[in-house]
Amino acid sequence: MSSLRAKIQDVFNEPACEQNRGKDAKARKEGCSKRLTPGAAAGGCAFDGAKILLQPITDVAQLIHAPLACEGNSWDNRGAASSGPTLWRTSFTTDLTELDVVMGQGERKLFKAIREIKEAYGPPAIFVYPTCVTALIGDDIEAVCKRAAEKFGLPVVPVNAPGFVGSKNLGNKLAGEALLDHVIGTVEPDDAGPYDINILGEFNLSGEFWLVKPLLDRLGIRVRACIPGDARYLDIACAHRARAAMMVCSTALINLARKMEQRWDIPFFEGSFYGITDTSEALRQLSQLLVKKGADPEILGRTEALIAEEETIAWKKLAAYRPRLEGKRVLLNTGGVKSWSVVHALMEIGIEIVGTSVKKSTVEDKERIKQILKDDNHMFEQMAPRELYTMLSEHKADITLSGGRTQFIALKAKTPWLDINQERQHPYAGYDGMVELVRQIDLAIHNPIWRQVREPAPWDCQPAVREELPSTKSETATLHAVQEFAGTTADDFGEW
Repeated sequence: MSSLRAKIQDVFNEPACEQNRGKDAKARKEGCSKRLTPGAAAGGCAFDGAKILLQPITDVAQLIHAPLACEGNSWDNRGAASSGPTLWRTSFTTDLTELDVVMGQGERKLFKAIREIKEAYGPPAIFVYPTCVTALIGDDIEAVCKRAAEKFGLPVVPVNAPGFVGSKNLGNKLAGEALLDHVIGTVEPDDAGPYDINILGEFNLSGEFWLVKPLLDRLGIRVRACIPGDARYLDIACAHRARAAMMVCSTALINLARKMEQRWDIPFFEGSFYGITDTSEALRQLSQLLVKKGADPEILGRTEALIAEEETIAWKKLAAYRPRLEGKRVLLNTGGVKSWSVVHALMEIGIEIVGTSVKKSTVEDKERIKQILKDDNHMFEQMAPRELYTMLSEHKADITLSGGRTQFIALKAKTPWLDINQERQHPYAGYDGMVELVRQIDLAIHNPIWRQVREPAPWDCQPAVREELPSTKSETATLHAVQEFAGTTADDFGEW
């Protein structure tokens, strides 16, 4: 636990983070995450964050050393895609019980589970995660992993990120530390070249990185490792021989990017593949970094030619949607890199942004939003469900872009909704991804179902039926007779 505490403090003291550099020594020790509220899930624990970041490595077996519920609650929570191995789709856990904890059988059970996975699946590596229970009872995960690696002849990597140490964002960074300590640099490639790059923080959600990789292939740029989307263990082990790196989401792997630059002189920048302008700028910066590291400067000209060709095609496709979407109002309830990259992408085709969430955004993300929107009035840290419903029901937005947790608020307010988070079904990266995003927004807004559900229900359209009181003596007498008859019983009729 002492080594884990030291690792956490090292992650908190992140010199590459502008927000962290501006703090005093005491504030820096608390890290970048907000204080956790007792009894609240706080958006996921450190274990969940570590598992999210490493699970998309497609050929690695992910073994959770914990009671069954820990794995059950975290498995399959990202829509990442694989072009080959499917081992990452299999869930592995030691399934500790109360008896195992009481009798001290945790480490023995973990070693046995590693052996069974090795014999049944033969993966190139096994990642082992302790959780709150196994960390609190003191199971020595690192010792078991080291012994298993020697015994079975394959890397067994301890990922020390039990849930109680902090937030999901902290778990992302601790997973990056595990890759630095046990994976990256352990294999020397025999085909290193001057056009090799790393992409950090890209999850290949719905296969969207496959829309970007062909662009890099046309430039002769090889992705040595995309961490973690559609990655292979061997690719990550050789990632230290890349010449440049692009970081897609700094809140997740900025510590990994900085330390790889320090150890292996791999320069990096933060960019985005969402939107036409941002995709073009990302390609330019990658080419410029490669030239600085010794690549032929002619790649700069080829990059500009590719950008001009692809932008022309994309804008031509988007021209059909501009008359239908220009002036439409969008509310984004997301965070991180999407809080500014998607904003920029939508504004390029004339869509108005009425609000964007910055709950999970860094200071740098917020500054980008201010530059794009020209003010900070459209940024909100947190919007209560009641406020969100009121805003949508008053038709202050034509569509909501968010994750699955807020879709029902939008649907209850009879407002179109589109999934923009990790559960989405469509890829939105690159030039083609931007066209697809606009197409999905157009389909959602102009779906005829919204016109139907907003119309009054048939029973709300019926004229009100009002009971008329009797006005004449004869009508009053008839009413009394009916009331008197209604008050009789069967016995009152006798034999009649």
